[in-house]
Amino acid sequence: MSTLVRRPCNATWAQAAGLPLAGLTAYQSIVHTLKLTRGETILIHGASGGVGSLAAQIAVQQGARVIGSASAANRGYLHSIAVEPVLYGDHLVRDVRAIVPDGVDAIFDCVGDGVLALNPELGRVGLRACSIADSAPGVTTVFARMDQADLLGLVELVEAGRLTVPVAATYPLKDAAVAQLALRNGGKGPGKIVLEVG
Repeated sequence: MSTLVRRPCNATWAQAAGLPLAGLTAYQSIVHTLKLTRGETILIHGASGGVGSLAAQIAVQQGARVIGSASAANRGYLHSIAVEPVLYGDHLVRDVRAIVPDGVDAIFDCVGDGVLALNPELGRVGLRACSIADSAPGVTTVFARMDQADLLGLVELVEAGRLTVPVAATYPLKDAAVAQLALRNGGKGPGKIVLEVG
């Protein structure tokens, strides 16, 4: 029973399905690994994805200023969750430095693709960084672990209206291959892609 918690009363089953893996990954990265505190600034690479969108909201709840990289199509979504959006691509460093000239305190990488190589240009002295998608010197690789207290904390954030699990799309289990292809191609919007059974 130590792995079970209730479904948030105000969440769909698809939304609840995003909490155990994506939610715990986001929560443990922001709270336990980066130890983000009020007044700090974090850059989240992939802030509109399944893990990134939850991490961004959790960072906001921690009192941090959140900058999130995403595609142009997801800028509006990031604004809606109190994240300052920057676009992926060649101007990322310039755009982040325009927002925080001294650099960010922490970086959470949810996309990989070599973005961690930009850390020295993006961070201030003492930068803390973690990733679920890549590795680099001085960067902690995060693997979610089941923790009932953390998962219950996520449920309580959802029930309090302080965390929303965005669902980009749902697919029946028989279409798992189609869902994988959609995920590889960037999905249909911000959030998780969920497989439904039955």
